Amino acid sequence: MAHEKGTFLAYDDIWLLDGMRTPFIEYNTALGLVSPIDLGIKTARTVFQRTGISPADVGSVIGGSVAQTSFDAFFTARHIGLYSGVPVDRPALLVQRVCGTGIETISQAGDAITLGKVSLALCAGAESMSRNPIAAFTHRGGFRMGQVEFKDMLWEALHDTAPDVNMGETAEKVAVTHKITREDADRFAETSFERALAAQKSGFLAGEIVPLVSESFELAGYKPRGIRLPKGVDKLADDTHIRPSSYEVLAKIRPAFGGVQTGGNSSGIVDGAAAALVSSGAYARAHGIRPLARVAAVSAVGVPPEIMSIGPVPAIRRLLEGTGLKLDQIDRFEINEAFAAQIIGVERELQIDRAKLNVNGGAIAIGHPLAATGVRLAITVARQLRHSKLRYGIASACIGGGQGIALLLENSAEAA
Repeated sequence: MAHEKGTFLAYDDIWLLDGMRTPFIEYNTALGLVSPIDLGIKTARTVFQRTGISPADVGSVIGGSVAQTSFDAFFTARHIGLYSGVPVDRPALLVQRVCGTGIETISQAGDAITLGKVSLALCAGAESMSRNPIAAFTHRGGFRMGQVEFKDMLWEALHDTAPDVNMGETAEKVAVTHKITREDADRFAETSFERALAAQKSGFLAGEIVPLVSESFELAGYKPRGIRLPKGVDKLADDTHIRPSSYEVLAKIRPAFGGVQTGGNSSGIVDGAAAALVSSGAYARAHGIRPLARVAAVSAVGVPPEIMSIGPVPAIRRLLEGTGLKLDQIDRFEINEAFAAQIIGVERELQIDRAKLNVNGGAIAIGHPLAATGVRLAITVARQLRHSKLRYGIASACIGGGQGIALLLENSAEAA
């Protein structure tokens, strides 16, 4: 239902069946020349293979991508669907809610199923940070003397022209409000890296990653697509931004915005994709599928653009208000670590127990390929619930421009 504090919708019988992601790879390295569309195709194909679900059952493809990083970017959702085997007569939708895009794809799937439009949807978020263009928007009519203007979209897109602040500066404002020090930020980043390293070593992260190799994606009657890794790279199976990062090392990195944020305690810039299947309960039961989690509810809110970093706070509060749950009933939180000060501010304002927050590391360590992140957050928190035999988890993100989004998931074993 609509609400003056944002939007909220509880779902009755909507299920996250399964999901996978690529390894998140440091930008301008092994995936630097690979289209995000092909990363999305690979994850979608793998989810179908792993679940045994036929692509022919998909009623709609809901794709997400933030940056226009290929000349065929308009067709991202459509091509992910077609090249993963979804029949040509099924529609595709491309959505964009900046850093909340991945969660938005799942929300759109839940809405479509609730409205009776489809019983099964393919959700995919794909992003190439490497391929963000060096662009000009004012030269179609020609070049005027002294007025040639090409800019780096990867950097310029971080600047919100309404409040005239960079996204990192919104985290710095939160740092001031919540008295977050440089040491606080670096200590949090150290923990993120430590947890991600442990999750990598234990094999937990591998459970959601599809390894990448050079391969072609054929589609009868159409041009083939595919992934081509650089010479000498045979396979990519692990996130590459994860590395030992002690406080002592992080403390030596210079500030990026004149405050507590640095390149070491901000989200990693990486390329990657993630895909998931969302269905009605009737579909899951008819096909004997044990879902990964129940999609219980979703909320989205607006906040002042200059403090966009705090977006998860009202989004999570709206989610709890709508469902009647208390914060202490939530067993795991996966909240995107856009910046250390941002995530610490959210943690402090909501009074989240850090033992429940990003327990396998977050975007500071793993990286943040914009549209893929929300799908990853949902998959990761659902897997955590199953792994630890817990009930409720929330995936949430702050959103550039001043928004927050939050998704409530329930362990399918507990929801049965």
